[in-house]
Amino acid sequence: MSELLKIENMYKIYEMGSEKVHALDGVDITIQNHEFVAIVGPSGSGKSTLMNMIGCLDTPTSGTYHLDGNDISMMNDKQLTMIRRQKVGFIFQQFNLLSKSTALENVELPAMYNGDSAHDRKQKAVDALTKVGLGDRLKHRPSELSGGQQQRVAIARALVNNPPVLLADEPTGNLDSKSGEYVMDMIKELHAQGNTIILITHDHDVAEHAPRIIEIKDGKITSDVNRGGAKHEFV
Repeated sequence: MSELLKIENMYKIYEMGSEKVHALDGVDITIQNHEFVAIVGPSGSGKSTLMNMIGCLDTPTSGTYHLDGNDISMMNDKQLTMIRRQKVGFIFQQFNLLSKSTALENVELPAMYNGDSAHDRKQKAVDALTKVGLGDRLKHRPSELSGGQQQRVAIARALVNNPPVLLADEPTGNLDSKSGEYVMDMIKELHAQGNTIILITHDHDVAEHAPRIIEIKDGKITSDVNRGGAKHEFV
């Protein structure tokens, strides 16, 4: 496998009045193409800040981040937006679907922003929805779908531009246990098909679906376990 992303000595510092909060405190992570990695930590651990960095939603105070050959660290907002469209597919806890749009229209959106023609983006959206088992729900709006089906629409939307990274933020957080297991099985199947998955969660049971688990606490990586590979503890 080849290297997909590399974070080196990353800090993110927020000023809270006279105090400085180290949301990320010297983080180092390397993830290879086609890996499935869970990043797990409690509320306030820094995992959401780390997700924002990986997803090109923010830039670090210091340190470097390379994604698929691109140096993200010093990019401006316009450059970050372009990288997000091309390199990252987002799967959110809240689904973030447009309520008045059909499943097909929701999935088409990233392809539209990417500049695809109407014909191409429709075909890509149909293919993505078929891939997640919703080829017969193209015209359904979110209110006509179950929570699990809505999350599958969100997964199809994340897939539509074929990005190098699928970034899943608490993807089962709004689902019952049966729907949650179905979604996790789908994510594992996407990994088996060659997709790189980065899962952000506070739930260790959800994290256990991933072959590699990175734990974060107080802005620091505390362990990095690759089952079948090495375990690294950090002091």
